[in-house]
Amino acid sequence: MTSIGWNKLCACLLRPPPRAGHAPPVRSHGGGVVEIRYRPAPQEEEWFAQTLRALPLESWWEDWMRHADRLLADPELVNTVHQVLLKRWPQSATRGRLSTPAEVVLRLLVLKHVRNWSYGVLAREVRANLVYRQFTRMGLRRMPHPKTLGKLGLLLGPTVVQQLHQRVVAQAQAEKVIRGHKLRVDTTVTETNIHYPTDSVLLGDSVRVLTRFMRQITEVVGEMGEKMRNRQRSVGRRLIEIGRASRGRGPQMQKKLEQGYRKLLGSTGQVVAQAKRFSQEIGQGVKRSSDVWQQAALEDLKKEIDTMLPRVQQVVRQTRARIFQGITNSAGKIVSLFEHTTEIIRKGKPGKPTEFGKMIQVQEAENQIIVAYEVYDQRPADSKLLLPAIEQHQQRLGVVPRVAAGDAGFFSAANETAAQKLGVAQVAVPFLGTQSAQRRKRQKERWFRQAQKWRIGCEGRISVLKRRHGLRRCLYKGDAGMHRWVGLGVIADNLINIGRVLTARLTAKKSASDAP
Repeated sequence: MTSIGWNKLCACLLRPPPRAGHAPPVRSHGGGVVEIRYRPAPQEEEWFAQTLRALPLESWWEDWMRHADRLLADPELVNTVHQVLLKRWPQSATRGRLSTPAEVVLRLLVLKHVRNWSYGVLAREVRANLVYRQFTRMGLRRMPHPKTLGKLGLLLGPTVVQQLHQRVVAQAQAEKVIRGHKLRVDTTVTETNIHYPTDSVLLGDSVRVLTRFMRQITEVVGEMGEKMRNRQRSVGRRLIEIGRASRGRGPQMQKKLEQGYRKLLGSTGQVVAQAKRFSQEIGQGVKRSSDVWQQAALEDLKKEIDTMLPRVQQVVRQTRARIFQGITNSAGKIVSLFEHTTEIIRKGKPGKPTEFGKMIQVQEAENQIIVAYEVYDQRPADSKLLLPAIEQHQQRLGVVPRVAAGDAGFFSAANETAAQKLGVAQVAVPFLGTQSAQRRKRQKERWFRQAQKWRIGCEGRISVLKRRHGLRRCLYKGDAGMHRWVGLGVIADNLINIGRVLTARLTAKKSASDAP
């Protein structure tokens, strides 16, 4: 039977029998509405149990899911999410409707990043799949709306995600999946969700965004104060002229290009000046509304304009510097109006020499378990990351690694000496410059070559994180969103690898017991 057929069957089986009416949610003494897990409803539980018994559901679970189901039932993990949900609003613990329980929120987010789904796809797949309903503890309950899932996901900030990751690592150590004797570390780039930046497109975005804010203000206040002039059509023509001129060569085309940019910069300056006047008039009360909610909306739009104006002005400055002065590395350069902290990173990749995002560090122990990850606000030199990685490894696992491996970017003589003083017996970081005879001999030793072979696996782990868990491009917004995206992807990958190791261990024990 096809997967579509199974989904239809699951949907029919999960449809509860008709009821005379819905009783209001039962509340505990004190009015608690933020729950750890769903409260059992005898009729629904029995119906769900009958459905599960009618199908070979146990054989449908993937191997990693069985172990992840047990690990995610850890009270410390669930309580971490529960405490966050309690603090969503000042009276979340006692007021409002019953919320989605903490364990369901945790499992839905894990499943989302295991599969690299959007919130919409997550809601659709869990709604129509018995295995996912059982894994996420949804049962027969109605699936939350994708927007609700997105709001719940935002509550788990970078600090909370780090706490969840550390607990999963502690569970892996308790299960003896990792012992902490080995450490390998590498860095990569996770791109922000922006289009390829060019000066003309950034100026076009600036005009479009500011014009949109001013149009929304005009819809609220009407003809009060400054009258808006829409310059988007003329700016669009300038963008077309610049695009045509940039494809040509020679001094004549360069002159046309400069003329196009002068006109575009002039139009952008006029829009910036008008946006400033709109903001000032809202502050002075010239543009106002008698409706309380509309006035609050005006104040929010003023904040949006005040936030965006400095970024637009920076785009104007860096465009003038590049086009008319030939300065490509302007101070404070930005490549996106919305993800303004995005960095320009060159790591020497032939296929993608320039990337726009944030540099992340991934450090692993045995069995491909990621012990720690880091998202850097500003890209550091790799050579400054080896010692902090060893110290963090010791802090998380309580042992100093016997072997520490990294690529040539992590090398420095000071790093090797300091790592050995910390207790690392074998520091396998190659030096690719002019080598002494002693250095060449050291890098040809068997332990060094074996450690470097093992280090290469970190490249494969990064590839899996990008392909399977979406770390190639972050779809969450802002720096906090980048931390959440990377952290949840790492947690999902760890759970799969822990499940793989524990499954292999059980299979080996079963084979040994079945042997004559």
